[in-house]
Amino acid sequence: MGKVNKKLSGKEGEDSAVNYLAGLGYKILHRNFRAGRKEIDIVALDGKELVFVEVKAGKSKEFGEPELRVDERKQKNLAEVAQKFLAETKLDFESCRFDVLGVDLETKMIVHYRGAFVLPEQE
Repeated sequence: MGKVNKKLSGKEGEDSAVNYLAGLGYKILHRNFRAGRKEIDIVALDGKELVFVEVKAGKSKEFGEPELRVDERKQKNLAEVAQKFLAETKLDFESCRFDVLGVDLETKMIVHYRGAFVLPEQE
């Protein structure tokens, strides 16, 4: 898949994810929040809980389910961006979590992993 096609697929997947989350009552605060070259796809509020959402979209299962590609390195990157977001914004929230949404671009099915991962304690 070329870079342009990958970017379009990513946007299509994120648009589907935003619509899905809004339908669940989430308040979308930010899309594509960046810290250098790293980014979080969606930042939203689910009631009083701040949610950082990684969207994995795809058509082919050749490399496995899209949502299962959020490995330890990706989790660490998401945590770094989340910390930057928290440092730059003053929001009223009680807790935060990381969700992963897998979007199948062919079937339009969405798999939502709420609280998909927990960050290890810093030593």
